[in-house]
Amino acid sequence: MDLQGSQARPGASAHSPAVAAAPARRSRLRPILWLLLLVVIAVVAWRIWGGNAAKPARNADAAAQPVGVATIGTTDLHVTMNGLGTVTPLATVTVKTQIAGQLMTVGYQEGQQVKKGDFLAQIDPRPYQVALEQAQGQFARDTALLKQAQTDLDRFQTLNRQNSISKQQYQDQVYLVQQDEALLVTDQAAIDSAKLNLTYCHIVSPVDGRVGLRLVDAGNYVQTSDASGLVMITQTRPMTVIFTLAEDNVPAVAKAMQAGSLPVTLFDRANVTKIATGTLQTIDNAVDTTTGTVRLRAQFANDDDALFPQQFVNAQLLVQTINGAVTAPVAAVQQGAPGPFVYLVKPDSTVAVQAVKTGVSDGGMVQITDGLKPGDQVVVDGTDRLRDGAKITIPRPNVSTPEQAPAKPAGGKAGRKG
Repeated sequence: MDLQGSQARPGASAHSPAVAAAPARRSRLRPILWLLLLVVIAVVAWRIWGGNAAKPARNADAAAQPVGVATIGTTDLHVTMNGLGTVTPLATVTVKTQIAGQLMTVGYQEGQQVKKGDFLAQIDPRPYQVALEQAQGQFARDTALLKQAQTDLDRFQTLNRQNSISKQQYQDQVYLVQQDEALLVTDQAAIDSAKLNLTYCHIVSPVDGRVGLRLVDAGNYVQTSDASGLVMITQTRPMTVIFTLAEDNVPAVAKAMQAGSLPVTLFDRANVTKIATGTLQTIDNAVDTTTGTVRLRAQFANDDDALFPQQFVNAQLLVQTINGAVTAPVAAVQQGAPGPFVYLVKPDSTVAVQAVKTGVSDGGMVQITDGLKPGDQVVVDGTDRLRDGAKITIPRPNVSTPEQAPAKPAGGKAGRKG
């Protein structure tokens, strides 16, 4: 019984319900898979044909690029050279005493502008007045001795002709007169020296300039050996500036100086604020081999005291003025394989690559020596999106209102007018 039951079980398993349900489930999933495949194919087809159909419209919109343009014109260009300079006075004088004595009076205010010969200080003159009187007394005494010796010499001459005295006595009297005459010369020198010392007691300014801080107060005993001196005076009107240029620029500057004076404009350390204007005075006589530069000196009136000694400034030297030069904005000139070029605006609202030759630059404008003429329009904004023959549009500037700010053109900044 058990053996027969076990042999019948494999035949019965082939027709069991679990085995029959698997093919039925696969037959139901097959339509769903075909439907998903059709959806994928439809999406891919739309991406291919539908996307390509939309591209021409987008390319048509992107073909005309908004740009900013400028009109080529003529203007006067200034050829300038820039250098870092230092304000250097024409004269800086440390006033010292030429005699020893007590400082009695200080006759200036710190920072005061003084003229040559203005009173500065007074040293006690009394010792030197006494010395003058002594020298004058000695001169009077020696003058009397000379007169006495000359009177005796006149008498000895008569006696010598009569052979009444010896020749030795006569010669001694001649020498005595000469000695007394020499004493008078010495006495006169002593008088002059005493008068000079009295003059030195009254100290005056040796130059025009601005007085610095007081170095010695009244009441101090001053001497010629004092290192600091009494006061320092700096000549500030006029004032000079020494600045440097590269040695390669010297020939052009020297040639321009032969034609006339060259103006120099000074700006502050930040090279923003204009300080003063003057003229170039001279060029140094040698090149500094360590820096490859040459020093130049320019002079300025400095009536407003805008220049201060040892102040650092930026000097701008005008070498040449080019009148009526054809100019373009610096932003319009591009650099490429053919060299400098611009995008020239054509009447059909396209651009063409136009090679140009440039000259000097000044204030954001560059000289065009060849390739453009006045009236031509060139692209100054949006050049990075252009190529030869590209179509462009020039956006019109919007009028701003209190409710709405001006809109910027798509793809770049608003164009600048030439």
